[in-house]
Amino acid sequence: MNHADEITPLTRLVRPHVAIVTTVEPVHLEFFSSVAAIADAKAEIFLGVAPGGAAVINRDNPHFARLERHAAEAGVGRIVSFGESAGCDARLLRCALQAEGSAVEAEILGVPVAYKIGAPGRHLVMNSLAVLAAATLCGADLARSALALARQVPAAGRGTRITLELPDGPALVIDESYNANPTSMRAALALLGQAPLGPGGRRIAVLGDMLELGAAGADLHRGLVEPIGENEVDLVFCAGPLMASLWQALPSGCRGGYANSAAELEPQVVAAIRSGDALMVKASAGSRMGPLVKALVRRHSTESAAEPARARG
Repeated sequence: MNHADEITPLTRLVRPHVAIVTTVEPVHLEFFSSVAAIADAKAEIFLGVAPGGAAVINRDNPHFARLERHAAEAGVGRIVSFGESAGCDARLLRCALQAEGSAVEAEILGVPVAYKIGAPGRHLVMNSLAVLAAATLCGADLARSALALARQVPAAGRGTRITLELPDGPALVIDESYNANPTSMRAALALLGQAPLGPGGRRIAVLGDMLELGAAGADLHRGLVEPIGENEVDLVFCAGPLMASLWQALPSGCRGGYANSAAELEPQVVAAIRSGDALMVKASAGSRMGPLVKALVRRHSTESAAEPARARG
């Protein structure tokens, strides 16, 4: 959803037995007066929960109490919390984040469980708590549900890993081109920070505009300087008028290239990548960064780095 009153008719059609709200963040701000209003719109999902159903809500999010109240007012009989906070019904105890996935220890509705996730990222670790809580609430076997997460692979444009075969050796592309908002952009930069490098390799972020952010757009783009530094990104390429705010805020040594559009940026990125690099591409779908990934693939023979993960599963 990106407007109020969009979820209400859908949830009443579906009548879910379990409704999950993974998080509430500053996205689609062009169409909302505040982040609290986004929470209210997401809470519409509780209106369709079937009698005896449950709501699964992120206790670590500052809007937890607001969502909990909405769920109770909608008549949801059971409210389950997840996160790292004390008192969570599905609680993360510890995790080890790795380039190809994560190892997790958690307690789900009072039952301790250890499992692996076949795709990388702390955000997926947190989401797995909600998934396992929902599976348990629906009557699924917790151990088997947790075991299945080892077979998870990223969806197209949502973290897919592609190996490019350059003349001097391989380079890695992380395709996050499906969509973007400030929260998912930070998560993708963290993935880039975890990515393995070859000899002499660099971490390269290729970023396009995050759309539908309203008046806060320039500031939210500029704010990406912090996670870029935290994740030791060596070079940043930017495309789009909103990304100009980030480009101007970047340290000069971190600037890879800028263009008004993804199509104009494409030749700069294709020319820049070299063996050992890890390059991540991310933007809102409307910024059309997907073709840039395809251009890199066309230029070099490829194989999906996700295949070993499937084999391990």
